[in-house]
Amino acid sequence: MKLGILGAGNIAGVMAKTIRELNANGHPEVELYAVAARDLDRARTFATANGVQKAFGSYEEMLSDPQLDLVYIATPHSHHYHHIKLCADHGKHILCEKAFTVSARQAEDAIRYARAKGVLVTEAIWTRYQPMRRIIRETLDSGIIGTPQLLTADLGYFITGNRRIVDPELAGGALLDVGVYTLNFAEMVFGHPDAVHGLCTKNDAGVDLTDSITLSWADGRVANLTAVANCVSDRNGVIYGTKGFLVVDNINNPQGIKVYDDGYRLIHSVDCPPQLTGYEYEVLETVDAIHKGLPECPSMPHRETVHVMELMDHLRAQMGIRYPCEEIDPA
Repeated sequence: MKLGILGAGNIAGVMAKTIRELNANGHPEVELYAVAARDLDRARTFATANGVQKAFGSYEEMLSDPQLDLVYIATPHSHHYHHIKLCADHGKHILCEKAFTVSARQAEDAIRYARAKGVLVTEAIWTRYQPMRRIIRETLDSGIIGTPQLLTADLGYFITGNRRIVDPELAGGALLDVGVYTLNFAEMVFGHPDAVHGLCTKNDAGVDLTDSITLSWADGRVANLTAVANCVSDRNGVIYGTKGFLVVDNINNPQGIKVYDDGYRLIHSVDCPPQLTGYEYEVLETVDAIHKGLPECPSMPHRETVHVMELMDHLRAQMGIRYPCEEIDPA
């Protein structure tokens, strides 16, 4: 299956490395075929540096290539909605980087459009596909920490030097870039919340740089989440139970877990299975789902993508954040 990368930024380079590593480790299922950027020189530079066969100076030109099967969308959040529909118009399957779109309304419309065109579309939020998700779930289900009641998670990077983070025109801010990981982490543990509350601080352009989020459930469970784009955090997640607690090292790409009892003694630990880049799991599941004729990936079904976008819509309404690119195409 031939993969094309739409966009030639840093995250596109990680995906290109992932495909090379997969091929080198006995996975020929996907081929690093093409890259498209807004100018041909940029695409050619990326192709040379990353071992990509073809370079295109426009997205439409790459998508018109009949040999192309699957597209990884690596453009800013603000462009995902239109690029999903553009790929679907050309009959290409789609792996779209998180956040999937900028609103639930866009997500629903893009998914409906892709389904109508008969192509798979899935959100590339890597933590949903990784084996550590299952390991964390199985550890909790064992009862080793008793009944989980409280969860905390934080994720922060000093990334205000990136225009896509600070510009509302590009749907910038901490929420869509890093807050989406904290929300997904909480929901993979506790499921859908009954209430969501959030506040933030903003830059002069009105983009959120620090987010404080509380999710709550009718049975008394609570998740306290922090997402920031203007400083570095420890990236830890902690799940607290009636018999102890479980610490996750880096919720953005879990590297292991440690379990402590009610006497604060370490009683269990699991390291992350060896990774290529961590992106390989979403790629392999996407290819498998396409071969099976599925419209979505089991690890991140469309209903979950839309639900997380709905949560972020609620949070943005509370925080007073709106993006210029929230429109959807006329029906």
